[in-house]
Amino acid sequence: MTFKLPSRADHVGSFLRPQSVLEGRERLAAGDIDAAALRQIEDEAIAELVTWQEGLGIKAVTDGEYRRKFFHTDFLLQLSGVEETGGIKKAFKNDKGVDVEFAPPKMIITGKVRHEKPIQRADYEFLASKVSAPGAVAKVAIPSPTMLHFRAGRAGIPEEAYPDMQGFYDDVAKAYAEEIADLVDAGCRYVQFDDTNLAYLCDTGHREDAQNRGMDPDSITHDYARLINASFAGAPDDLVRTMHLCRGNFRSSWAAEGGYDPVAEVMFNECDIDAFFLEYDDARSGDFSPLRFLPKGKVVVLGLVSTKLGEQESKDDIKRRIDEAAQYADLDQLALSPQCGFASTVHGNDITTQQQADKIRLCVEVAEEVWG
Repeated sequence: MTFKLPSRADHVGSFLRPQSVLEGRERLAAGDIDAAALRQIEDEAIAELVTWQEGLGIKAVTDGEYRRKFFHTDFLLQLSGVEETGGIKKAFKNDKGVDVEFAPPKMIITGKVRHEKPIQRADYEFLASKVSAPGAVAKVAIPSPTMLHFRAGRAGIPEEAYPDMQGFYDDVAKAYAEEIADLVDAGCRYVQFDDTNLAYLCDTGHREDAQNRGMDPDSITHDYARLINASFAGAPDDLVRTMHLCRGNFRSSWAAEGGYDPVAEVMFNECDIDAFFLEYDDARSGDFSPLRFLPKGKVVVLGLVSTKLGEQESKDDIKRRIDEAAQYADLDQLALSPQCGFASTVHGNDITTQQQADKIRLCVEVAEEVWG
């Protein structure tokens, strides 16, 4: 098997925003600076972040999503035919058992979905220009195309624009394929889709909600696999395609739980994805038995290090859990990462920048000790 990732230690992509970026956003909102001035502030912060990641030994280098407010909306709203509306209010949970009220913005379709301009190209080109460590590559994380469907369902897609759902899926896939082609043309060879929906389909409550929105929670998994594959149509063989499954990540809280059993067989075998980033930081993620469906030639990146809690995991505990996972999938098909991003939204998780660094370093050191 060819291991396609740049390293056995990887990460999901987002990092805690530095104070300079947070203040810059506030100044832009207040009208004190313009967008170009904010971009200059972001550029300086991202250049420092690249140096920081490379210093920790990370080979998949991102811009920390410093230019985004939410991991998904900043990207999706740049497609024509997509608008933002009030979210589905959901009580996110945290380790203290406290409900954190949050209604993430919901995407609705208002017309034909089109890719009218490059979305990530300039961001990628700036990031790539700063990556210099041997073996390091610039990685771009974008929201999964399923994000345009799951949370609103058919009700969020006007019949006049899309009388049948296949036309909608075809347009979304074409828009994504054009964006990926543009990134590839710019030199990008590592793209990650961030997908909450396949993870939410592992949660009994979310499955029931999906049914109430007119979906079949089982058949929709097949639809989403086809959509994800079509979104990579025409991409070259040397493009690393990965996907992160997320159960919600807002200020150290989450929105879903449940093992991967309801989606694993379809996801692993029907999605043309090289590596799956799976959350395995605590009991709400279930056990490793769904890894038995992983076919040869694909990788699971075990998210064994929590980005929600500051407390540091022990190397021995992580190695023991890697051993447990290796009972279901070949060790050569496994890698290690934090369980999610450190800041899927601009708010960030309730940990310190030092704890963030310690957790990345932990992944790098354990990966070296386990895989060499």
